[in-house]
Amino acid sequence: MQAADPTEEQEHIVRKLQITDKSKGFIELLQQLTICDLISDKEFQDRFQELSAYGDDHIICVIEDNDSGKIVATGSLFIEKKFIRNCGKAAHIEDVVVDSSVRGLHLGKKIIGYLTQHAESMGCYKVILDCSEENRAFYEKCGFKKKEIQMVKYFL
Repeated sequence: MQAADPTEEQEHIVRKLQITDKSKGFIELLQQLTICDLISDKEFQDRFQELSAYGDDHIICVIEDNDSGKIVATGSLFIEKKFIRNCGKAAHIEDVVVDSSVRGLHLGKKIIGYLTQHAESMGCYKVILDCSEENRAFYEKCGFKKKEIQMVKYFL
């Protein structure tokens, strides 16, 4: 087995989203995933503060490329508190995206690893995510398995 390049490891540290990450291309990265209109600095700050109030029950993590200073990967996780399973907790992973210019460097796997470890440390009994069929193999490599089907109803 080949050892990981220590330089590459230092360049791609997973950390929580910071208020300054908007100026580092965070919104533009999300636009590679789905519809994400440009938002004002105030709108970003307001949503950031709102999500921060949830503490460790809702986290957004990012990877910032040290060379470019740009956010090149992100994902989010929120924890659902239930009555079932002795008032158990289930985690939901959302909005995972890696910048097209750095795909293949296993950054998505680092994001998923960070989020699933957080869910486990918070006492969740499972982690759930939805993905497209084309991304299924990636998530299976991360330890997920297909279960049932997804249903959705959009209002906009």
